[in-house]
Parts: sequence; structure tokens; C-alpha cells
Amino acid sequence: MSLALSTLIYEWRRYSAAIVALSMAGLLIMAVVGLFAGIGKSFTATIDRSPAHIFILPKNAESLFSADGQPRRIMPLIYKHPEVVEVMNLAGRNAWWQSQSKLPKDAPKELKDKEKIKSDGVQVLPIDPVPGAVTLPTDFTEEQILALQEPYAVFIDKTSVEKLGTKLGEKATINGRTVRVVGVLENYPNIIASTVIMSRQTARLIGLTRNSQTVGPLMVKISDPSRDVIVRDELNAMAGDQYRAWTRKELSDANQKSLLKENFIGIMLNGAMFFGGVVGIVITWQTLRGAIFANIKEFASLRALGVPMGKLRLIIMELSFWVGVAGLIFTFCLVNLVGILAGLGGLPMVFPLEQSISVGVLLMIVSIMSGVFSLGVLNKGQPMDLLR
Repeated sequence: MSLALSTLIYEWRRYSAAIVALSMAGLLIMAVVGLFAGIGKSFTATIDRSPAHIFILPKNAESLFSADGQPRRIMPLIYKHPEVVEVMNLAGRNAWWQSQSKLPKDAPKELKDKEKIKSDGVQVLPIDPVPGAVTLPTDFTEEQILALQEPYAVFIDKTSVEKLGTKLGEKATINGRTVRVVGVLENYPNIIASTVIMSRQTARLIGLTRNSQTVGPLMVKISDPSRDVIVRDELNAMAGDQYRAWTRKELSDANQKSLLKENFIGIMLNGAMFFGGVVGIVITWQTLRGAIFANIKEFASLRALGVPMGKLRLIIMELSFWVGVAGLIFTFCLVNLVGILAGLGGLPMVFPLEQSISVGVLLMIVSIMSGVFSLGVLNKGQPMDLLR
């Protein structure tokens, strides 16, 4: 075991503040990344959990967020590929939700005036509640599928119950048509507009679907899922510059990158990284400097024994490296804890690997730079000081 590592282990109390400061800086950055990446996942939950293997978007779309409508005539073209089993469009619609009165009809008018009827804009996602359907999320149970087959039945996420003022079994109106909440889902939150899932038949009954010549993203199921990349390439070769085919993973990664590159979100992420880096360097540097200064007599003893200044500097740099490693481990624990607590509260947090690696590299740079700034303390450890 090296001298630097043994010093960190046996003198951990002196260096704990530097480790905590480093991990707090990492937690700050990862919390912002996880929050916005989780928001992106909430928007694309029905796609990420779809049994579809290929997705068809307009040719110029860089992600789901930049995809406009595309001609309906594309759908039969996809069927020309011999491995395509099913093609359906994901027809999302904006609508207006209003909760209904929970008081009896003969209740006094004074009570009805005081009752709060909640209304809000919602995002309606019509799906096909048939086992194996390409638009049916894979995490739906058989009971949920049967419940959604009822006319005017809808699902909402548990995070939207209070916002929409409607609980399981209660009725509400969508664009003036009465619907009933037959299921409360988990992991389908949407912080902008609550997600309401219903059958495609119910959407027709309440007037949310129309025979249009344009459709949204197309969801494609193929006979052999292991050939999704090959089928994607073949569909793109057949496209004639009319569309672009994506695999599920490819589209999911593109959605994350697109969201994190948005102007406002990009400013937030860059600000968090700058602020976290500056605070981390300052606090870690001062704490590490104080811890080294507390051991200055030990370093003076090494100089008295003939250890050159260059090797002492290497010890400081190695010590700062191990502080960074300890900070990364502590950051990993804190980020997972925050993710679990957020999940319990219905807030999805996702930590993309690319951003996680970037933050890890940043924390190591912060730790090593703190060691560089602390090298000047060695000049105060002269051998003659041991005689005082």
C-alpha cells in the first residue's frame, strides 16, 4: 500500500470534508442531468416500452421531439418489406381535462360554489388494448388491458391524480365528453401536460381522432427482433428519401441527446457544471490544503531523511487522486439514493452513461487541480522546524 493511500485511510477524518465537498459538487451536476433526462424519458415512455422494433420518422427528424407529421401513404410502403408484421401510428393529441363535481345533485349551491373543479391541458395517447399490439406498452397487465377496452375508460399516472383532481373510479370530461378513470399507472409522469392513455376506439368516441392524410411516428413490429438493425437499413434503402427508420435504442439515445442539447437545458447543465466545478475546486483545495498542513511535520521528517521534494509532490498528487476516487464512490452512492427517493415520489431520474462519465472525469480533474494548488504547503515543512 502506498504512503498516500495509507495516509488517507488512517487520517480519513481530516480528508472527509474534501471528499464530501467533491461528492456534493458531483451530486449537484448529476441531479440536474438526471432530472432533465428523466423528463425526456417521461415524454417517450410509450415508445420506450413499446413492443415495436423499428420507428419511422420524417427524413429530416433528428429525434422524436423534432418529428413533424408525415404522409399516411408511407404506411403501406413499410409493409412491402417481407419481415414487417405490423405498422401503426402513434396518434398523440392535446385535449382539455376537467374534473367533475363530487357532491350530490341536491347539494346546497353554497357547497357547490366552494368546491374546486380542476381543469388542465392533457396529452392524450390512444393505443390499441389488444395483447401483442405494437402500440400497447409491454408493462400493461392483462387486467389493465381488459379495463382499457371499456368505452370511455382512461388511465392516468399517479403523479397526475392530484393535479387533475380525479381519483381511480371517478369521472371527468375531456373536451366536454365524459370519461372514467379505470387505472392509475406508475412511471408515466409528464411535468408539462399530464398523460392520459385510452383506447383508439375511445378516442374516436370522444372525437380525438380524425381521418387525416398525415400521421405521427410509425411503430413497426418485425418477425425477428434480432434483425432490427438489418431491417432498419433495408427500410432506409427502400425509403426513396421519404422517411427514416430507427431502431428503438437508436431513437431513445437520440431523444436523450436532443433534450439535453436544448438551449435552456444546455444552459442549465453548463451552469451546473461550471458552478459545481468552481465550488468543488475551492472547497476541496482548501480542505486538502488544511489536511496536508496538519501533517506538515511528517513531511518535514521525510525531507530530513533525504526524500527529495519531487517525491513529496508526487505523494501529494497521489493523495489528491485517491481523494477523487473516494469522492466518486461517495457520489455514486448519493446519486443512487437520490434516484431511489425521486422514484418513490413519482419523479423519474435517468443518468445517461455519457454524461455520467463526463461528470466523473470532471470530478477527477477538480481533485487533481486541488492537489496542484496545495503543493505550496510543502514549502512550509522545513526540517529545522522539527527542532522547535
